[in-house]
Amino acid sequence: MGSTVTATRAEYCVVACAEAWRGAGEVLASPMGTVPTIGARLARLTFSPELLLTDGEALLIGDVPAVGAKAEVVEGWLPYRGHLALVASGRRHVMMGASQLDRHGNQNISCIGDWARPERQLLGVRGAPVNTLNNPTSYWVPKHSKRVFVERVDMVSGVGYDRAAAAGPSATRYHRIPEVITDLGVFDFETPDRSMRLRSLHPGVTVDQVREATGFALVVPEDDVPYTRAPEPEELRLIRQVIDPKGLREREVPAA
Repeated sequence: MGSTVTATRAEYCVVACAEAWRGAGEVLASPMGTVPTIGARLARLTFSPELLLTDGEALLIGDVPAVGAKAEVVEGWLPYRGHLALVASGRRHVMMGASQLDRHGNQNISCIGDWARPERQLLGVRGAPVNTLNNPTSYWVPKHSKRVFVERVDMVSGVGYDRAAAAGPSATRYHRIPEVITDLGVFDFETPDRSMRLRSLHPGVTVDQVREATGFALVVPEDDVPYTRAPEPEELRLIRQVIDPKGLREREVPAA
């Protein structure tokens, strides 16, 4: 039964992020960003109780504290070498951000403009190549726009489906991009050529609005595009009272 309480756009985004870890089992959730962090904790408290969470540094935590609060239950130590072992074995699902994404899921967080003389320096490649080739990697984009969703990324940090396929079996064996979640909707790559598809719209968003905010031709189902599922009443209670009582989610995704 759906919620009878009106949810905000940010709360729809939280639920969409949580769904990325549904049925994940005992894997490490590595959310990057406020809304994905709330989503991972919501998943742990509801339909994915085996999900592993960290304090964001080097500890596996046994409880689910509010965002910004210190965990009271520590399950174990997760040093960097242990974290890398989980990455290499595929026992991790990371939700990264993206400065640019293209139709096949290539991600850029390194620079804008030509690599040899960039217009703007960003984070750098970081762990994106290893993430994308060794464990499921989803993406969270809090502001869907043509600046992010581009025809061709300026530099490949995270590997998309086309480049993984070109590199061969060693790259495709564990490569998977389950979802891209934005403030407008949810997207995947479940198409014959692994190009980005619109899977669901957040309430109040139209297909035309998504197309106008995307710098390439999205695959849109011929049938009506469904809406992202609404938070259940208990999920809203957990989001508002337990996980994010300070309302940090609304800062990342303001009311539409």
